[in-house]
Amino acid sequence: MDNNTTRTKLEMKAREWLSERGVTIENIADLVYYLQADYHDNLSMEDCQFNVEQVLGKREVQNAILTGIQLDKLAEEKKLDTPLQQTIETDESLYGIDEIVAFSIVNVYGSIGFTNYGYIDKQKPGILKHLNDKSTGECHTFLDDIVGAIAAAASSRLAHASADDELLDD
Repeated sequence: MDNNTTRTKLEMKAREWLSERGVTIENIADLVYYLQADYHDNLSMEDCQFNVEQVLGKREVQNAILTGIQLDKLAEEKKLDTPLQQTIETDESLYGIDEIVAFSIVNVYGSIGFTNYGYIDKQKPGILKHLNDKSTGECHTFLDDIVGAIAAAASSRLAHASADDELLDD
């Protein structure tokens, strides 16, 4: 069965908007690999991509993607009122709403997601470095946190599955 037939319109739109903003499933899977490679001897990119796909299937995640990207686009187009326009446009460090949206994603797979998210948000590897580059003229105040949260959630999902396998082996 074609994977697209099992996806909702909401999920398809969220994936489309990620792609339009230059974020691929592979980019996010690279972040999952970054977070989990030291903990899984035989971790493959396919495992990482599978877990990203599963996270993207969650309605909470799709809603966060669409909300965050819409706000980033409005800020880019200077269509928000002051002071919100400047706050989002400059990714004001004390704003915090972008992280709250990210937490709604991270929370789907338990508390380990918070530590994964905090770590990757601080390190900013891979696509996160690009999304945080203010010189591009693009606004990714929400998207960088959302992408990091998807990777953290997928990493948490992977860790939970691995722990479950270990319990069954005992």
